Amino acid sequence: MKENGMENKNFSLSVWKKMLPFFRPYYKYFAVTVSLNVVLVLMDAAVPLFQSYAIDQFIIPDTLDGIEWFVVMYGLAIIVQTVSLFFSVRAAIHIEMHVGKDLKRAQFVHLQKLSFSYYNTTPVGYIHARVMSDTLKIASVLAWGLVDMFWAFTYVIGVFGIMFVLNWRLALIVLLVVPFIALLTAFFQKRMLLWNRRIREINSEITGAFNEGITGVQTSKTLVMEELNDQSFQDITGRMKGGSMMLARLTAVYMPLILFFSSMVTAFVLARGGYFVQNQLIELGTLSVFLTYAVGIFEPVQQLARLLSDLISCQANIERVTGLLEQEPNITDPLEVQEKYGDAIHPKKENWEPIKGDIEFRDVTFCYPDGKENVLEHFNLKIPAGTTVAVVGETGAGKSTIVNLACRFFEPTEGQILIDGRDYRERSQLWLHSQIGYVLQNPHLFSGTIRENIRYGRLDAADAEVEEAARQVSADQVISRLEKGYDTDVGEGGSRLSTGEKQLISFARAILARPAVFVLDEASSSIDTWTEQLIQKAADMLLKDHTSFMIAHRLSTVRNADIILVMKDGKIIEHGNHRELIKKKGQYYQLYSSQFEEERMLEVFQ
Repeated sequence: MKENGMENKNFSLSVWKKMLPFFRPYYKYFAVTVSLNVVLVLMDAAVPLFQSYAIDQFIIPDTLDGIEWFVVMYGLAIIVQTVSLFFSVRAAIHIEMHVGKDLKRAQFVHLQKLSFSYYNTTPVGYIHARVMSDTLKIASVLAWGLVDMFWAFTYVIGVFGIMFVLNWRLALIVLLVVPFIALLTAFFQKRMLLWNRRIREINSEITGAFNEGITGVQTSKTLVMEELNDQSFQDITGRMKGGSMMLARLTAVYMPLILFFSSMVTAFVLARGGYFVQNQLIELGTLSVFLTYAVGIFEPVQQLARLLSDLISCQANIERVTGLLEQEPNITDPLEVQEKYGDAIHPKKENWEPIKGDIEFRDVTFCYPDGKENVLEHFNLKIPAGTTVAVVGETGAGKSTIVNLACRFFEPTEGQILIDGRDYRERSQLWLHSQIGYVLQNPHLFSGTIRENIRYGRLDAADAEVEEAARQVSADQVISRLEKGYDTDVGEGGSRLSTGEKQLISFARAILARPAVFVLDEASSSIDTWTEQLIQKAADMLLKDHTSFMIAHRLSTVRNADIILVMKDGKIIEHGNHRELIKKKGQYYQLYSSQFEEERMLEVFQ
């Protein structure tokens, strides 16, 4: 997602305060690195003074008297500088790694608590950017940016203090140029930061376009869209080139200007300082110190301006991350429920009651959070344990509504849903979700082997139990055909397996979990007949003696369901069993007759 609106943000302390809980545990490391940076500033500022002493005491007099102590003191200064830098960098790395880890974990844990509706409306790329790139930027700025700003500021103050002590006239020459350097840097840094942001946004577009071009190559080729894709890609990369060229031009102007001012200051110091040396107003060593400071002082000044821009820029990252962390889930357990049953991360399973599977909708009214009309109004339905409920309707009719409510992916706007006679809000979400086996039409498999994917149903299951679960749903017949059997790698998202194979594995995973309630999104018709028969047998096995919901696309599979709910335009318009609904000759009768005719015509032409 684009970062529009962040270009002119000013520094806000309230935004940064939100990072204190993540930064506070490591304040000792920050204190260490700040303290060591004070030592580094003293050493960095003192090194030119050694140079001055060497010129005045050894080079000009042409003598080596006292050189031993000079070498020892200079060596000690270098050792102190090196050791301080080592431990300062080590402490900063510790802060960066741990703050980054804590931020990632906090977001990941919070994402586990968010409701399903959040994932329905939030792009995966947005979430990924918050957890990865934004977190990385924040950790880097907290660990290095603040410390580097402290070093640069302290160094500039310290060096000017030394220069004014040595010779205030030469110090003024250098000081008068600093505001020009600061203003110049601020002017260019603001524009360079703006173009950097634009380039980053365009780069994201290029990544997306490249990804679509690769993943959608089959569609592109069949629709002969190569020329259009090429032109579109050229347009995006052309904008990238334009932005990069603009950034390069700004850099090409900025760097020579800084070099010009630095050279001018050096020339002024050399000219005026040479006059002072000639008239014996200062020592030659003092002039050499001023020349060193005059050349080196502008780098920390530039660094301060750049780090300030980074600091302001980082606010956008903090706002995005805290925006995610402050996102409230639509469904939460009351505190008393959490105290008894635990939460998603720390469940108290010892307090979980067993579940039979009786479900009751009692005077339920429901409207989706982003909707304006009620989907259900004063709806009542009793589902005894072991009942199979089929939800049917045309595409887009809202078949998932009842299932989403029963599974507590959403909660009623009014009324109650009771599980085993108790309002399900009186017990934790995790308690209910742990008792639901959800089998999707396009199931997701995790990277790994078939055995590992089935074992996700119950992580402590032995190999024999995994294989028995596969046998019960006939998945073993498919697995045995694979070269490595249960040790076959399924690929990312199960990409190496067909839809039917993935479904059978998800059936085995569900049955291994031994849930009290099953939800089945009926199998796709785009699979071969043999696999379809296996899936139907697996579905029958899965639903047997369990409270179950079946989102049905093919009505021939729901004739044996105990209750059939007919959805249209997001509302239940009919309910009953197959025989009752056929007698009514309403919407279900029309849908069933239409599908029956289509299937019969297909059989004629096959």
